[in-house]
Amino acid sequence: MQKPTDAKNLNILRRIYFSIFPGSLDKTPDQNTQRDILRSFVLHFRPRQVPERTLRFSFAFGLGDIAVVLIFLLFCSGLLLKFAYEPSSGSAYDSILYLRDQVSFGQLVRNIHRWSANGLLFVVFLHFLRIFYTGAFTAPRQFNWIIGLCLFGAVILSNFTGYLLPWDQLAYWAITISTSMLDYIPAVGTNLKEWLLGGTEPGPKTLMNFYAIHAAILPAVLLFFVPFHFWRIRKAGGLVVPRTLDEDPQIKGKMVNTMPHLIMREVSLALVVLAVVLLIAMFLDAPLADKANPGLSPNPTKAPWYFMGIQEMLMHFHPVFALLVIPAMLVLGLLFIPYINYETNTTGVWFGSANGRKTALIAVGVALVATVGAVLLSEFVINSGQSGPATLVRNGLLPFALILAVCGGFYQWVRKGFNATNNDAVQALFTLLMTAFVVLTVIGVWFRGAGMQLVWAG
Repeated sequence: MQKPTDAKNLNILRRIYFSIFPGSLDKTPDQNTQRDILRSFVLHFRPRQVPERTLRFSFAFGLGDIAVVLIFLLFCSGLLLKFAYEPSSGSAYDSILYLRDQVSFGQLVRNIHRWSANGLLFVVFLHFLRIFYTGAFTAPRQFNWIIGLCLFGAVILSNFTGYLLPWDQLAYWAITISTSMLDYIPAVGTNLKEWLLGGTEPGPKTLMNFYAIHAAILPAVLLFFVPFHFWRIRKAGGLVVPRTLDEDPQIKGKMVNTMPHLIMREVSLALVVLAVVLLIAMFLDAPLADKANPGLSPNPTKAPWYFMGIQEMLMHFHPVFALLVIPAMLVLGLLFIPYINYETNTTGVWFGSANGRKTALIAVGVALVATVGAVLLSEFVINSGQSGPATLVRNGLLPFALILAVCGGFYQWVRKGFNATNNDAVQALFTLLMTAFVVLTVIGVWFRGAGMQLVWAG
């Protein structure tokens, strides 16, 4: 019979351990016990076994895992930045200079935070596209699509609220332009802007509001929704299984244990992401312009790059349509996409079918030509020589009605001209609109110069 362990014979570290967990004093921890503890934690968010086919990097590209690693980096680097940053209009810019010039590795930490934030936005967008084009938003995953959209919104808001914190010219005027868009939203826009800014213009109260939202509220939102998102994936059976359209979606194929097959791949990917971010942060500094000067606006004055698609729409549409009607309809469309009755089950099939790939590619081409053509037509023909503000009819109702007609006609053309299912037609329409918005963003970022005039990039 084994004798009880005498605490006096243990080294100091073991005595500390057993003082915290006294019930284990007579038990000798072994590797199996530790492995069971780790496994029980991991399996809260992962199935016990996963289909071997879902481990292929070429299917999901590890985008969800990359996003989690970047969020982890943002939390860690953000906590470190709090030790040096002062959230007041009189000290914020100087605290960034102090961090850059006098704090050991201060610039590196800021670089990691900046590029992780931009990388997260890009990765979440790609993850959003991957989910859509593999049909991973249909039953039983509809609500997880909604959660994912909420997370996407939280990531955008996190980037936006953090954009102002350096309190330099670039940040100040980008926020000024972005928040001024709220004035055009009927009924609630002006009040929302004044609540967000703490007044009618960006000032000391604005910085405090943005800092509180960025450093407290949004991290809490992410801490709640990210585990919830993973838990919902776990309840749905994990990732969708890659397959061909002819295969039965209920057949998952060979199953392998989550540990070590999935976990080792995720750990390896996390290490690669950490290395890439560190490498970028070592050689590419986060930008910092001159200190914010409310009396001197740069030319051109642009919103953050992820809002440039909306700012570009403002160049061609009445503000009510550019800032409220069109975005609201797009968001509602994204929310209802999972609940459409589709003709075929394309879950796990990239682009749904060969016909789906073809119509999606055609949609990209149509969107590229139509969007660039529409911008040039608006810039040099329709609005050329016209003075005065945009009118609700000329720059609102008429072009919006034209867009609806084009979208409806394109949907019917895909359905009839290519004998497409409604899966393929909805996907093609989504691709058309998404490509158009990306093109508008590219035009706004790289092809708008002084006075927001069209120029050649470079």
